[in-house]
Amino acid sequence: MTEIDLEQENKEIARAYKELLRTSYQTLSADDKKLIRSAFDVAVDAHKEQRRKSGEAYIFHPIAVAKIVASEIGLDGVSIAAALLHDVVEDTPYTLDDIERLFGESVARIVNGLTKIAHLKKDKDISQQAENFRKMLLTLHDDVRVIIIKIADRYHNMLTLDSMPEDKQVKIASETLYIYAPLAHRIGLYNIKNELEDLSLKYTEPEVYKDIQVKIEDTEDENEEYIQDFADVIRSSLDKEKLHYEIQGRMKSIFSIRRKMKAQNVGFDEIYDKFAIRIIYKSKQNQEKFIAWKIYSIVTDHFTPNPVRLRDWITSPKSTGYEALHITVMGPGGKWVEVQIRSERMHEIAEKGYAAHFKYKHGEQKEVGIEVWLNRLQEALENANGNAVDFVEEFKLNLYSKEIFVFTPKGELKSLPKGATPLDFAFHVHTEVGLKTRGAKVNGKLVPLNTVLHSGDQVEIITSESAKPNQNWLDYSHTARAISKIKSALREEKKEIAEEGKEILRRKLKSQKIKLNEEVINKMVVYFKLKTSLDLFYRVGNGIIENQKIKEFASSYHNAFLNFFKNKIRRSPSLPDINKEEITANYDMLVFGSEEEKLNYKLSECCNPIPGDDVFGFITVNDGIKVHKKNCPNSISLQSNFAYRIISAKWIDSSQEEFTADIKLTGIDNMGLINEITNIISEHMHVNMKNLNFSTEGGTFSGRIAVVVKNNSILKKLINNLKQVQGIDKVARI
Repeated sequence: MTEIDLEQENKEIARAYKELLRTSYQTLSADDKKLIRSAFDVAVDAHKEQRRKSGEAYIFHPIAVAKIVASEIGLDGVSIAAALLHDVVEDTPYTLDDIERLFGESVARIVNGLTKIAHLKKDKDISQQAENFRKMLLTLHDDVRVIIIKIADRYHNMLTLDSMPEDKQVKIASETLYIYAPLAHRIGLYNIKNELEDLSLKYTEPEVYKDIQVKIEDTEDENEEYIQDFADVIRSSLDKEKLHYEIQGRMKSIFSIRRKMKAQNVGFDEIYDKFAIRIIYKSKQNQEKFIAWKIYSIVTDHFTPNPVRLRDWITSPKSTGYEALHITVMGPGGKWVEVQIRSERMHEIAEKGYAAHFKYKHGEQKEVGIEVWLNRLQEALENANGNAVDFVEEFKLNLYSKEIFVFTPKGELKSLPKGATPLDFAFHVHTEVGLKTRGAKVNGKLVPLNTVLHSGDQVEIITSESAKPNQNWLDYSHTARAISKIKSALREEKKEIAEEGKEILRRKLKSQKIKLNEEVINKMVVYFKLKTSLDLFYRVGNGIIENQKIKEFASSYHNAFLNFFKNKIRRSPSLPDINKEEITANYDMLVFGSEEEKLNYKLSECCNPIPGDDVFGFITVNDGIKVHKKNCPNSISLQSNFAYRIISAKWIDSSQEEFTADIKLTGIDNMGLINEITNIISEHMHVNMKNLNFSTEGGTFSGRIAVVVKNNSILKKLINNLKQVQGIDKVARI
């Protein structure tokens, strides 16, 4: 570069630095500014020889990350300094000791956490990736700001991804969608989470992204006009109450519109809530709730609300700290519109996440919100000793779950994920309470342990010293914490019973003149069509394999010597294969996805799965679906890098391949309609019906039919055929 170019670049670096200070959300003290200046000087010196793939000076990247941390996330001076230094220890001669000496223990701790995460990506041993992902999350315990700066770093990388090769773009975008967007969501950084999802979609599905983006731009003027019409209707009523407010519209993110289009199986034009209207009002903190409901009253005086769509996050804020009142009303032109009512303080929390809490709280109180979140995150990490795929999935399950609020018998409020049961509540209170659960009361009534809880329920757990988990509990639980604790308890119990079973088996075989050794154990596993020796000992221990069955095995074992001489073929290598077929005969067919569809596939050579193994499908570019074991060495790499190409899979018994599906129909009643419907199902499509239930009222009908079908494609075809019948309005699978 010429001297003029360098001089120009230095001016731009200085300008970027001033912009960073000017746009900081927090008020920076003189000490903060001094710390940030020192960090900037060290970063400039450390990165002076480095350039990014785009050709620009590397220092622009840490400044950009620091600016995101300062203005968009709104963290403190220590965080801004750490963001400026986040790549220094990783990529330059500066050491961690240098950072601690120059900037103190807090900055050094954050930089160390960020360096640890950077090192994880370079680990070549793919089987270590699950452990690495867990370690990355455990850096939160060094300092929560580590993960926040890492999200800012990833956000800036996504903004500048154009200069990367295409394969890298897809890899980084998939990883962002899989790990970083959920983390941003959980911290309450909704704006950044939306940006990360949109940017990821831009590289993983560029055509879809472009298509929706163009349509949004085309409808921009129309939406602006609509927001104006809406505001005009309520403005005079709001002004009459002497309220200070602002009405603004916000377009939903491209990613969320895409998700709705997929979930509802509709086109862009058919999504009715593509944007939300916000009413942001000025208020003292002690008046916020009162004013929010006053605005709610004004809006619903003018527009009819949808009572099912009321969300009161002011009375019970989300665990991320989000507060607002959400209502859906029938707006001008007969369109449903989501209206978000929030104070300026609530708006800041929604925009900045926990940083806004820091601004409104002081001293020890600052940390309370983060402590709650950290405890939540810790639940996802506890006992996560399963395989890589399950661990990542369980972690995400806890991050993305919507919340309900329930009460203890003493009236304490507890937050649980939507879909939680009394068993989840019990483990949420304490592991020992969970393990000793005998029953539960909800709102004073005894209920089954798999009852789904709803917001406002009061839950009481009945415990007993003799109670202990059983296998059914796994079906009754919804949270990762409860599931991991139950699995752990069941494993321990199974081991204890298996230990006893092994001794019982040793004695029983001894009386049959057979010594218990590895060869005999393997023969018994095959004979009883089991998978492992642990299964064998466990079944002997709990009496499933009783004395008579052991005697029958002993008899066949002794006869094997005679058969050996009578028929040499029995010694051929085909014997284990025949037995293996016997073992896996019950699980000889693979089905994919939540609909359990039969699809063409190949078994991958890296882990050679066999029927009965826990598996998942991976959609390759040229080779169709490849099936991998869940504990395959490559599983976490595939999950992290190509999450959007993963499809769930399981083995089923082909003799039971037909499944029952319930169809709901509604429409206008007319003569011969039921006859026509049953004719289509039985005569034309040869599908069996298990149950038929129709009712008519006021000229309309609704019906439910249980049909037995072989796969989802037949069901879809059947539904499409039924939709063609005159008079039928809607057909849907329940």
